[in-house]
Amino acid sequence: MPQTLFYLTLLFISVSSYASEAFITDISRDREIPVSISLPTNNVKCSKQNKCPVFFINAGYGMSHNRYTFASDEFNKQGYLVIAVAHELKTDPTLNVHPPYMTTRMENWHRGVVTLKFLVNELAAKYAEYDFSKLTLFGHSNGGDISALYAAMYPDEVSVVITLDHRRMLLPRNKNIRVLTLRASDYPADADVLLSDKELDEFPVTQIRIEKSRHNGMYDGGPNWLVKRMSKEIAKFMN
Repeated sequence: MPQTLFYLTLLFISVSSYASEAFITDISRDREIPVSISLPTNNVKCSKQNKCPVFFINAGYGMSHNRYTFASDEFNKQGYLVIAVAHELKTDPTLNVHPPYMTTRMENWHRGVVTLKFLVNELAAKYAEYDFSKLTLFGHSNGGDISALYAAMYPDEVSVVITLDHRRMLLPRNKNIRVLTLRASDYPADADVLLSDKELDEFPVTQIRIEKSRHNGMYDGGPNWLVKRMSKEIAKFMN
């Protein structure tokens, strides 16, 4: 196995007074991964004996990983370590626009899963007072597809999945993984991505369609009413 180099540089950024920008290098893939890391803001005391939870943000394709602060702020307030990941680098292939997406986009999603798994392994050592064994994964659009695939590949390491109008990868059907998916009203999901009424009775999944919302507006820069609605639904689900 190639030796893994962990390189972390912190620079304060403007999106939050308590977030820091970091670059973590996976030398085995020659990949420098931009992330934004923010600590809990509720004065919780995290320790190796009393570990605090971990929340990963996976941005929509072409979106900045720093444009989901309505979610990161909420989870910081609830005592989570929040890690927002930039999955798409300039050297990556463009996202395939041809169906069947479960085949043509799997390379992109799998690369995202490999990145998340690498970050889990690296950051678990650096942030030993946080629990990287039961993750909460959040993703918008293609980032939601990555989150759902990670939960399918590593179900024992995921406790919660939250997606904003992801449309291609099937949601988890797992009684040990709680799921919230907020659905926009302008595009349908692919077949079997969402759960049937019968499945919803069997699995801990909440599917909410937000009327008059748009797929591309489900981030900090979307309409104020929509950002507030998403924040409300996420807080309600987590509480």
